Amino acid sequence: MKILVTGGAGFIGSHLCQFLLDQGNEVVCLDNFFSGQRRNIEPLLTNSSFSLMEHDITKPFTVTVDQIYNLACPASPLYYQKNPVETVRTSVLGAINVLELSKKLGGIKVLQTSTSEVYGDPDIHPQPETYHGNVNPIGPRACYDEGKRCAETLFFDYWREHHLPIKVVRIFNTYGPHMALDDGRVVSNFIIQALRGQPLTVHGDGSHTRSFCYVSDMVAALYAMMESSDFTGPVNLGNPAEFTMKELAEKVVAKIGGQIVYNATPQEDREGDPRQRRPDISLAKSKLNWEPKVDLEQGLDQTIEYFKNVL
Repeated sequence: MKILVTGGAGFIGSHLCQFLLDQGNEVVCLDNFFSGQRRNIEPLLTNSSFSLMEHDITKPFTVTVDQIYNLACPASPLYYQKNPVETVRTSVLGAINVLELSKKLGGIKVLQTSTSEVYGDPDIHPQPETYHGNVNPIGPRACYDEGKRCAETLFFDYWREHHLPIKVVRIFNTYGPHMALDDGRVVSNFIIQALRGQPLTVHGDGSHTRSFCYVSDMVAALYAMMESSDFTGPVNLGNPAEFTMKELAEKVVAKIGGQIVYNATPQEDREGDPRQRRPDISLAKSKLNWEPKVDLEQGLDQTIEYFKNVL
């Protein structure tokens, strides 16, 4: 098939492009390089089955393909808070543009990568898909949270009104090679700080939790969702193994060395930063026959090796 991957030069997108090429498909990568990196797709540019479409997804576009994976949106707070209005535009107008393209092409499958951020700072733990979230619509993270929530609304409205074959996934924290050096998310932050001989900075007292999914597991899940027949989602995709920030920092220090510094006063906690985050993946197991295979120890080793080479 010929498959469009928007945000294809990004962290997860570039791995997805490679995976789809390995499956024998033709891949069109659409990216404007706001947060995507050209080096992520450079190895693919010599592949005759791969093409790059440099374009801003907030503007309408036309390309003839058989499937669409919509990954176009900055996903790290550092990037999406740089230009919050553009982040909302990317989520909302980008969703409209890929849905309109699907409609124009006769109703092809279109997958939306939503996020665990739609749950906000959850008061239900772990988070099931039936939970509607605890989100602050006017906070500094809302450009991403609410943009993604609106994109989900659009996908389901197009499904109801135009009968498009949609797929909606909610991605929980993912890590691995191809993350940007200035990504700003905790796994890359800790690894880069340790490799540079800097203290590992833990916000708060280190008791905040996250669940970390290695990128190869995430790509396999996205593919399984696209290949599913009549399942629209939304479905949580992530690794249910939960770690505190203190535990993560200690694992990185054990592998690389270094020291940990805590910003323990409540005022130094970042506004809107969820206290805990862990997916309930029962639905992914039952509907997609998927669960993650790479544990945190293995994934950290491969991610550390990548950043050693980049640095």
